[in-house]
Amino acid sequence: MTRNEICEEILWKSSPGLIPYPEALTFMEERARAIHQGIAEPLVWLVEHPPVFTAGTSAKDADLYNPHGYPTYSAGRGGQWTYHGPGQRLGYVMMDLTKPNGTVPPRDLRAFVAGLEGWMTDALARLGVTAFTREGRIGVWTIDPLTGLEAKIGALGIRVSRWVSWHGVSINVSPDLTDFDGIVPCGIREFGVTSLQRFDSSLTMADLDNALAAAWPGRFGSIPRAA
Repeated sequence: MTRNEICEEILWKSSPGLIPYPEALTFMEERARAIHQGIAEPLVWLVEHPPVFTAGTSAKDADLYNPHGYPTYSAGRGGQWTYHGPGQRLGYVMMDLTKPNGTVPPRDLRAFVAGLEGWMTDALARLGVTAFTREGRIGVWTIDPLTGLEAKIGALGIRVSRWVSWHGVSINVSPDLTDFDGIVPCGIREFGVTSLQRFDSSLTMADLDNALAAAWPGRFGSIPRAA
């Protein structure tokens, strides 16, 4: 990695408890605007949400069942329907994409998405989970140890405003996987979802957080610094 590919540090914030989804949306939008204006630093924000279904710009009404009556929101990000809830880690990435960020050249959305997917697979590998991407399917996949079938363990949806990213990724640690039955996740009917705890019941959210921080520099060049 060359010197000009390295953004020296990136702020890294982990919020305890369950952050209401509308509160997260407001924070991200304001932060992205401030980054564009040059009055705030880039930030990776790790959160959990109460149970909620969020609709991306390609979401179809027919893909929402919602038997539990969970709140639904239009997220404004790319993608389709996604579930968020306790036991799932969200990594919201607010970053200036006009600059080089590790393996991601300036203004290259395809490379940015690939970087986010690679960040997830690298972090999961540190926890002993082999994950991979598939052509034509956004997100991160693995072989579910209980079913032996391919299943989704990490999702991705971003929005870019004036070349500043917001929204980001999610990885299932220990959610109630039956909550995903309320949607067709990301519009893909053929595959199920899985979680880290299906691989190792001792794995915790803190384990994933540590793996995400350790894997970040290899993809994006910057060193996490506590906000």
